[in-house]
Amino acid sequence: MAGSDRLRQITEAVREAGRLGIAELAEITGASEMTVRRDLEALAEQGVLERYRGGARSLLLRGEEPPFGLRLREGVEAKRRIAAEVAAFISDGESVVLDSGTTCLEVARALTHRRLTVMPLSLHAVNALTGAPHLTLLVPGGQPRPVELALTGPLTESSLAALRFDTAVLGCCGLSETGLTAYDLGDAAIKRAAIASSRRVIAAAEGAKLTRTALAFVAPAAALHAVITDETAPEDARQALAAAGVSVRTV
Repeated sequence: MAGSDRLRQITEAVREAGRLGIAELAEITGASEMTVRRDLEALAEQGVLERYRGGARSLLLRGEEPPFGLRLREGVEAKRRIAAEVAAFISDGESVVLDSGTTCLEVARALTHRRLTVMPLSLHAVNALTGAPHLTLLVPGGQPRPVELALTGPLTESSLAALRFDTAVLGCCGLSETGLTAYDLGDAAIKRAAIASSRRVIAAAEGAKLTRTALAFVAPAAALHAVITDETAPEDARQALAAAGVSVRTV
């Protein structure tokens, strides 16, 4: 099992149980106890859990988003495949609003040599696109969330309301036939503003997102024109989105 997958498995197992011992986590992951100890130290540094002698207790509440640093290392190859497919959807000359999150950061990297106008909603993506030779970069106002650096608040909403985009590329925390959801109310408001300002909406979502529903409702599935996901997305979830009128592509 890849290290990032093991970290996710440990995070979810400890969050579900509240606390688990090292021996229990070694059995769950199939890793050695020494490897589990190193993983727990890494997760403790990220604020995901708290170590105690012989185990760890979760610091994440149910329904709370894992830290950006942990998500950044997860499923990198799948995110790059999704990003490449999203980029193929976008024609040169388009104006694009690009959501925050780790998958959309990969989309930003996939767009660096394109002739586009792009407004990223994350300072991480702004940095990735700065200096792109043929790209016009628009930077919105707003308040960056710590670590995540997603831009939120009324200044970001005003920046979106002032423009009209050909395409919005959205990340998500949860996605089903009932709609798109986010963990954070402020993030949900920004996503809605991006949808309202765009002619076409593409959701870029790893397969696991199609098994989750987060707290804050963003928009019904019918607001999406396409969903780009990977092969880990359950077939029944893909079919349900297709039945709701959404084009689903798997990479």
